[in-house]
Amino acid sequence: MSTQPRPTGPAESTGPAESAGPTDLWATVDALWSWLDANSAHGGREGLLLRVLKLSEEVGEVAQAVIGATGQNPRKGVSHTWEDVQSELCDVAITALVALRTLTPDAETVFAGQLARVAERSVGRADGGAVGGARG
Repeated sequence: MSTQPRPTGPAESTGPAESAGPTDLWATVDALWSWLDANSAHGGREGLLLRVLKLSEEVGEVAQAVIGATGQNPRKGVSHTWEDVQSELCDVAITALVALRTLTPDAETVFAGQLARVAERSVGRADGGAVGGARG
């Protein structure tokens, strides 16, 4: 267990403000995908299914970190930090992107298209109008 101060909420996070430096997201995802394929115990359809199922494991680790950061488990108390939650959320995103890359070599384009569709239906058009009806 860490001895660093434990924030009581996400807004009180005390981690570093900057990352170690910029990375080429999709080149890194591709490198991780290549490494996993070369070192996977299972290939084909089974390997694909296991790679997608890995997301459930990672999401469970997010839940465990949130429970630990809030001290929700009286037996364990505060066992995680909000920085731990951040790391686990990043693991979910990385795992999802690698799983997407496993499904298609065009993962970057597929992701960009889906991001644009979600943004369009969520935040609306650039002219300020709501998508699909009136705001309110």
